[in-house]
Amino acid sequence: MSRTSRGPLRTWRDALVAVVAGFAAMAAVSAAGLACAGAADLPGGAFPRVVAAVVVLAAGGSVEVTGGAGFLADADASLSVLPLSVSLAGALTAGSLFLHPLHNRAVARPRELLAHAVPLVLLWLLALTGTALLARQSFAVSTGDSPIGDLAEIFDAAPTVGFRAAVPATLFFGLLWILGLLLVALLVSRRAPLPAGLVRFHTAVRPVAFATVALLLAYVALGVVVGLVVAATRGHADRTVAVMLLGLPNLAWLGLTLGFGGAWDGKVEGPFGLPVPQVLDAVLRASGSGSAADASAVDVAALAEHATWVWWLVPIAAVLLLGTGFLAAVRSPAHVRAWQHALHLGTAFGLAVLVVCLLVSMEARFGLSLLGLGDVSGLGGTVELRAVLWRTVGLALLWGALAGFLGGLLARPVHRRGLVEPPSAATGR
Repeated sequence: MSRTSRGPLRTWRDALVAVVAGFAAMAAVSAAGLACAGAADLPGGAFPRVVAAVVVLAAGGSVEVTGGAGFLADADASLSVLPLSVSLAGALTAGSLFLHPLHNRAVARPRELLAHAVPLVLLWLLALTGTALLARQSFAVSTGDSPIGDLAEIFDAAPTVGFRAAVPATLFFGLLWILGLLLVALLVSRRAPLPAGLVRFHTAVRPVAFATVALLLAYVALGVVVGLVVAATRGHADRTVAVMLLGLPNLAWLGLTLGFGGAWDGKVEGPFGLPVPQVLDAVLRASGSGSAADASAVDVAALAEHATWVWWLVPIAAVLLLGTGFLAAVRSPAHVRAWQHALHLGTAFGLAVLVVCLLVSMEARFGLSLLGLGDVSGLGGTVELRAVLWRTVGLALLWGALAGFLGGLLARPVHRRGLVEPPSAATGR
């Protein structure tokens, strides 16, 4: 076999390994989290299908909630939530395996990068399609003494609730997810090659991209430590571990935005039990004291009314953001000035927080109406949480710029000027 024929085969092999490993990581994390949450005991052998649904959601897909009771009742349901622990496991695994074959030179032709990316994207979408087809299940609903229960016995139309993956939407958003992952992987990696025309942007983009991703992962690591302490000291260790395995970044990155002054709106109505800290659940349920359309404001001040420890989010954010600015400056060439560090990190952190706000936002709603006459008591509810974008992203731009400026000043003694060449000299060799 010639060398030219081995190249494409090796590329497809590397892509297959990355896709299989990425989906295996997501399936393992979601299965462990769901098992800790008690989903392993679901009837009808539904556990693998629930795991598949969580993987679909984690990969950016769409899962629809279904339900009803024949002509007796209709379900009005929607679900929009991203289990970011599962997403992060898949992203770190697939992203690192995508970059591994590329760590050999500084510059690559666009065609070479596409040759590595296209097989991975195609195989990823194929695996996502198979997972989406598996992600469908329905369950019988216990209505107790409600009118539906009485009528269901007469007409033999037991109410059900279930889920199914929306395959077209899953493939569309899954494509955006995997393309975004590959882009972030190329931006973060210092050793991955870039097309010659983009090398000049290395100084402005890659150091701050790496530092920003490091900040997000640091918050996740801090959340792991806090979660383990809570699991060991507060009881209900299985529930805490389930939250860590399914949605730890959701809470950790929410804490990041709250720490620098961001704000969220949300509410909880109905019998839902949220896997969140009690202080957040209490604030979200406070909207129930007003009209049904009211939403609670979620920020540090509102949370601190229920638990004063929440104020610690502010100094933690300040220290870690300053460290982010220092890390970005240290990884940048010495000729970059402090105001440039401020511009670079302010832009990068603002964009990162915008993405975080979109990923962490959630909405879940379920209502079962009897013959079109309204919700059946105890079988409906709403959960909403959305960022106040103008405030949260605006403050992220300011905090990022300040951290970048101070980080640039702190990094000056670390750089050995004269040994670090500007990009033009380095790329001209």
